[in-house]
Amino acid sequence: MNSAPCSQKRGKGRADREAVVEAATGRPLCCQQLYGYCYQDSNDIPDTLTAITELGSPLEMIQLLQTSWEDRFRICLSLVRLLHYLAHSPLGSVTLLDFRPRQFVIVDGELKVTDLDDASIEESSCTSNSDCFMEFPARNFTLPCSVEGRCQNMNEKRNLYNAYRFFFTYLLPHSAPPSLRPLLDKIVNATGELHWGIDETAAQLERVLNLYKSGEYLQNTTRISKSEYRRVPEAFIPDENYRCWPSYHHKGCLLSVFDVNEAIEICDSYSQCKAFVLTNQTTWTGRQLVFFKAASNHIMPDPDKITYVKVTD
Repeated sequence: MNSAPCSQKRGKGRADREAVVEAATGRPLCCQQLYGYCYQDSNDIPDTLTAITELGSPLEMIQLLQTSWEDRFRICLSLVRLLHYLAHSPLGSVTLLDFRPRQFVIVDGELKVTDLDDASIEESSCTSNSDCFMEFPARNFTLPCSVEGRCQNMNEKRNLYNAYRFFFTYLLPHSAPPSLRPLLDKIVNATGELHWGIDETAAQLERVLNLYKSGEYLQNTTRISKSEYRRVPEAFIPDENYRCWPSYHHKGCLLSVFDVNEAIEICDSYSQCKAFVLTNQTTWTGRQLVFFKAASNHIMPDPDKITYVKVTD
């Protein structure tokens, strides 16, 4: 990007922000990919930052609440990976001063920070613990003052608590697989009380991901089908939809499953479910997408799908 019109004078605040921006360019999985930036005066406003970044969708919390738990978990996981990077960045611990959802975008299902102008690498200095006071609308915290005269992990802890109050409480526990709820509740409570740092929080969310992707979360559940099903290979039911929540399809019941046994469990749990169709599509975790159907009156050939029809209740 041509930076000729940009002012070359930089104050310390601007230099800090530029350093954060430069560091973000090497971390495209966490931060919105930066293609170029410059500072220049605009409409009598000095030091206006202009940046060219990859295209992302604005974060709409109401829409997110209507998506599948798997997609909401992905948002939280990508956020924690971002915060882990910021806590261990080459510049030191970086805090996001404005953590509202509008500061983030979604790129290919991943959460990325977009407004790095509100990032800071300054760690608060202190002479006693009382100088390390963090105030939030619902909670206050006092962190220890280190022998070096810095508030210990204040940037990291501020990011974590904001992640808890803006994201985790809304997105993590609701409609999660029942066997994962205790671990998810533990994560939410630990971040809400700042009992964990970012390393432990990231490790626990990665553990949830591994349990979910591997199907281990199903091992302690009873997997005895209430019904019998007839397998119909290379077949599809085009209609006979019913709605469920959350679903990947707004006019039908399209859910992800680890295997056929989980699909059978889900169908057994819905009184209106009389059949289901395994598709050849998968989610970001590799789980198979399945259409659940209210009837099986019209079965059509389809080489890419397998249909299971309930024959007994």
